[in-house]
Amino acid sequence: MYYHHPYSIGADIPLTEPQLQQMAACFEPSGKPPEGILGGRAAVLSVDLSGIGPGIVKQYTRGGLLRYINRQTYVKLSRYRCEVEFFLLKYLASIGVNAPEPVAFAYQLKYVVTYAGGFLYHAWIVTREIENAVTLARLSIQEPDRARAAMGDLTRQVGILVDNTIHHVDLHPGNVLVDTHNRVFLIDFDKARTVPQDRDQLRKEYINRWRRAVVKHHLPETLMDFFIH
Repeated sequence: MYYHHPYSIGADIPLTEPQLQQMAACFEPSGKPPEGILGGRAAVLSVDLSGIGPGIVKQYTRGGLLRYINRQTYVKLSRYRCEVEFFLLKYLASIGVNAPEPVAFAYQLKYVVTYAGGFLYHAWIVTREIENAVTLARLSIQEPDRARAAMGDLTRQVGILVDNTIHHVDLHPGNVLVDTHNRVFLIDFDKARTVPQDRDQLRKEYINRWRRAVVKHHLPETLMDFFIH
């Protein structure tokens, strides 16, 4: 771990003081939520990291009604959310899932919550940018043939998650990126978890969640052709 006031920064590669300074400068002010079709709620910022290359800094923010009360503060009772996602992304790479490559995670302690035995904190994760990529949601509208071709790789990738009983709780066409080489990447693994669940049931949950998103956001029928073997 590195400490660059007021942030604690974790990484499994050596980071120089200039790199730490550059990352810390990205944490405040926070980035803006992605725009467009199913862009997601996380605040993100693009940055060209010295000695590392293009990266994405994501600040963890709340969705739902809680976002109107407390948008970016979390209670630490076990591991930091950014730390959990960092190591999950490392694991996903080892089992063959295309996901953003993690560079670092960071948190800033805000207050001690004595009655809960934990801390209030803000959190960020830094990943390498998937350059010139577009969401599958947008691609399905702009280039339907490419989107249709990407569905096979998407099915294979999600099949790996199912085989390893990993539940990406918010898998939808806005959380799938396709790069210029038509490679599919799954993103936003915050709150993803390994579940002691029957694989057939997990498979059904993925399919149902995906199809609900397609219908809700009036996306092309092409994206309904989503089956996991």
